[in-house]
Amino acid sequence: MNKSFIELKNVKKTYKIGDQKFNALDGINLEINMGEFVVILGPSGAGKSTLLNLLGGMDKATSGDIYIGENNIAKYNDRQLTRYRANDVGFIFQFYNIMPTLTVLENINLIKDVTNTSLDSNEVLKSVGLLKHADKFPGELSGGEQQRVSIARAIMKNPKVLLCDEPTGALDSKTGVDVLKLLKKQSDSDTTVIIVTHNSLISEIADRVIRIKNGKVESNEKNIHPKNIDEVKW
Repeated sequence: MNKSFIELKNVKKTYKIGDQKFNALDGINLEINMGEFVVILGPSGAGKSTLLNLLGGMDKATSGDIYIGENNIAKYNDRQLTRYRANDVGFIFQFYNIMPTLTVLENINLIKDVTNTSLDSNEVLKSVGLLKHADKFPGELSGGEQQRVSIARAIMKNPKVLLCDEPTGALDSKTGVDVLKLLKKQSDSDTTVIIVTHNSLISEIADRVIRIKNGKVESNEKNIHPKNIDEVKW
């Protein structure tokens, strides 16, 4: 639980807009331990989603180093990044990105086409409370149930890192709490869970809270006494 797992060293991400250069991330340094439940906060345009994209291998840093375990993914080529995304990272988004023409079971079994580390489908569906909905289509499910499908799909590959971009943003508070409980459960099994959100209440249950502002780390603090999810006044 206390082993440093993710480390960023002087990471920059620069975009060119016309003749101007814009640093979405401007020399970020941070460390995250294995199995931590991490919340990243910051205003719109602060660089939160850019950071998530770099950690997920969906984009490349302009400069700097990004260590996931012993591997510096900032130096990976496209093929290595594809393999990293397939085997080591799970993604959960605000809008569920599940296939409407496939059943719940078929949606999560898509993972078997991209990785050799997939878990048992029925066990995963059971863990997110969807086993009885396995043969339903997304249109037959509530928003919370659809988000649980996306969580099931993400954890099917047994990822080392679970990256979540506003995972409760489209949900009512009660359903959002249920989703957070599922995500917290993943960090209890040594998966490092990182949530980007505008909802500062989620930081109360986090093991670590990182605040990003103007492309820089404003603070990176370990939460000594994280609250139980049911203790938070949602």
